[in-house]
Amino acid sequence: MKLIHFTDTHLVGHGQKLYGLDPLARLTACIADINRHHADAELCVITGDLTHWGECAAYRNLRDCLAELTVPLRLVIGNHDDRTELRLMFPDTAVDEYGFIQSGMDTEIGRLLFLDTIEEETHAGRYCLRRLEWLSDALNTAADQPVYLFMHHPPFPVGLPSLDALGIPPDQAHALNDLLEAHGDVRHIFFGHVHRPISGQWRGISFSTLRGTNHQISLDFQAIDDVPGSHEPPAYTVVLVDADRIVVHYHDFLDASPQFSLGSTDWDSWNQERDTRPIIA
Repeated sequence: MKLIHFTDTHLVGHGQKLYGLDPLARLTACIADINRHHADAELCVITGDLTHWGECAAYRNLRDCLAELTVPLRLVIGNHDDRTELRLMFPDTAVDEYGFIQSGMDTEIGRLLFLDTIEEETHAGRYCLRRLEWLSDALNTAADQPVYLFMHHPPFPVGLPSLDALGIPPDQAHALNDLLEAHGDVRHIFFGHVHRPISGQWRGISFSTLRGTNHQISLDFQAIDDVPGSHEPPAYTVVLVDADRIVVHYHDFLDASPQFSLGSTDWDSWNQERDTRPIIA
């Protein structure tokens, strides 16, 4: 199965900029690149912070922009989003019995679960008992299928203090982990929120995240009280999954650096001429 994952689009009102950048223009470029190169993908997932302020106008811009995407789409909610406004603009968004934006999808690679990790009036992550109950049922009914999670907040510290303060509380993360361990075949966690390309393992489960489509967060291991931003390039990932592997390719879709054949005669000749040039003292 081929998946596309991107995150943290942070859409604002029409014609507005955010941190000196145009989120709508960048998302438009992202979608055009996906349509051009990966129209064969079976699913695209955006892991939250779909808008920056959670207002109707931003969700309208998001809806109109995403209408151009040719790949099937699932949305995950983030801490900058508003559940009510999101559902008004995307009425097909699935919710659980308590109104949390959580759902599942059975595919040829296993069950995909889309989690709601937000709490109103805070940017920190939460995963309460009601959400845990839903997850427990979703994992139990998955039976022997492999499971893949999509969520906004990571359920563990990533080593950046300014972001770790906004994570899911340790007690809730431990309860989440207990459920995942009980299932026994959770293969991967995809998340957003951190605006950084990070991958690794959490208690034996592999994970990946990436830069957002607008602004980024600097690689700063000292900042605590302030979240340091940057204009590093935006990205999406192309994820290839089968029974034996999970491969995540990171693509900076606005990268304009030269591309060339490594076997090019012209390029090799240029290098040879340069390397044999006499050194002048």
